[in-house]
Amino acid sequence: MPDHKLNAKSGTFGAIFMAEARVERRLAAILAADVAGYSRLMGADEEGTLAALKACRRELIDPKIAEHRGRMVKTTGDGALLEFASAVDAVRCAVEIQRAMAERNATIPEDRRIEFRIGINVGDIIIDEGDIYGDGVNIAARIEALTSPGAICISDNAYQQIKGKLTLEVSDMGEQKLKNIAQPVRVHGVRLNGTAPNGRPTLTLPDKPSVAVLPFNNMSGDVEQEYFADGMAEDIITALSRCNSLFVIARNSSFTYKGKAIDIRQVGRELGVRYVLEGSVRRAGNHLRITAQLIEAASGNHIWADRFDGELSDVFALQDRVTENVAATIEPKLQLAEIERLKNKPAANLDAYDLLLRAQQLEYEFTRESLEEALRCLGQALTIDPSYAPAMALAAYCHAWRRPQGWVRDSAKEADEGVRLASRAVELTKDDANVLWMAAYAIWQLAMDIQHAKQLAYRSLAINPNSAIALTTAAYIEINSGNIGKALECAHRAERLNPRDPRGWANLTILAFAHFLEDRFEEAASTAKHGLVLNSRYTVLLRILAASLAKLNRKNEAADVIRQILTIEPQLTLSKQRARSMFIAESVWSKYSEGLRLAGMPE
Repeated sequence: MPDHKLNAKSGTFGAIFMAEARVERRLAAILAADVAGYSRLMGADEEGTLAALKACRRELIDPKIAEHRGRMVKTTGDGALLEFASAVDAVRCAVEIQRAMAERNATIPEDRRIEFRIGINVGDIIIDEGDIYGDGVNIAARIEALTSPGAICISDNAYQQIKGKLTLEVSDMGEQKLKNIAQPVRVHGVRLNGTAPNGRPTLTLPDKPSVAVLPFNNMSGDVEQEYFADGMAEDIITALSRCNSLFVIARNSSFTYKGKAIDIRQVGRELGVRYVLEGSVRRAGNHLRITAQLIEAASGNHIWADRFDGELSDVFALQDRVTENVAATIEPKLQLAEIERLKNKPAANLDAYDLLLRAQQLEYEFTRESLEEALRCLGQALTIDPSYAPAMALAAYCHAWRRPQGWVRDSAKEADEGVRLASRAVELTKDDANVLWMAAYAIWQLAMDIQHAKQLAYRSLAINPNSAIALTTAAYIEINSGNIGKALECAHRAERLNPRDPRGWANLTILAFAHFLEDRFEEAASTAKHGLVLNSRYTVLLRILAASLAKLNRKNEAADVIRQILTIEPQLTLSKQRARSMFIAESVWSKYSEGLRLAGMPE
């Protein structure tokens, strides 16, 4: 029988042979992506959407694909298909694209944002003239359809390839029945900022510090203490809720974690908060120890921790003390944490809230230049949001601080502007404790309206009685009105609520002035020096120190301090000081000016 050789170039069998010869198969990681809401975006702004997509591809997507050794197979208007030799490269590329897109979108209105959905699979593919086919491709496309905007989902095949190789949080979404795929496919969600593991977006973080207070753990094994532990957390939630500058999760939501082993980062994502407060209660005999710690949810970093001890016989007083101290400490700690977080944000992406935070940081620095820059930032914030009451109040507060330092160029004009901002801020938000105490200080310093200022300060305290800085503001107003006892009551309570206040020099000013007015000149000088260690630029403390030293007959030391004051403010005289301090009661000014005169301040 003859040996029949097949002619591949002839007949049906030859055609099939040629087709088979052209087929190239390989295992690959396939990335399928599309633009969420593409039709809506095009309908709203066709040219703008196309230009934005081209910019995204040119500036971000193509460089990332090249960096991770990928290949753009094809684009389909709102979608794209990519091939990678490695699942690790595919997932890394996807993660970096999604994170970069989140940053690009930070300053873009939600209805104009370009957000990608990405699905990744590892499977066998057919390559034909540069295009790719097969179930490996289809599964990637079907997984992408399960994904929410800004998120990434991957098949179990892809997950097995990256497990242990990438530091990512991945959550099992279970087996999914995919269209036109015979067998169910197990899918995993990759956790990113702004997306949940199941591919659904997490709650958007509020535009102010957000915190959840978890149920306190009862470490005693005593059921009776369970009620106390729950009550402790509930009271802290109530106290923090009085702080208008904070976003506080309600008790019903935070208590769903009671009795569960938790991951702080997961709590932050699920509740949409940046910070989590947790604590515990432990009993030993008649002794109770309560601990509390504040944690940044995304990083797990501890921001603050403290412990409180007390006796069961005084359990309610202990509960009140812990609540007051935690509430008074958390607000300033969160503000400082937010300011620190802001340092990593590009200046071009700042919104009104970011500009407010930057202004707060500059106000803390308390130099002539920093206060000017703070006012510039607040002006920008008000350009973005003309009715942003916290920015108005802080601007008024900065204007007011410039006055006693002699840093005002046009006293009347600046006073009018500060009073206008303070008054408008109060009109816009009548129940924001922080707006009220800042407005109180501005009205006191700039309008010299003590009664109105006092009303605003005590309204602030009625809303948030645990605000140390509102107490300090009230104390300033009271002591300059001659109400020394009331001023000391407010100042001591502020000090107890916030004993580690970085702005403690403000409270020490009140204490130093109170000592001076009550003829305790040694204590006044000592307290003023302590305050100047914290803020050597605060001329009010320098003036109290000079007057106190003069009253102690330490004339040379007093004269040295006066020279220091005149170096900061060369044109200062007693008459100028009185003109800008008309809010000071006559009896108070009489004693104060006598000390300054003895120290050598020019008339």
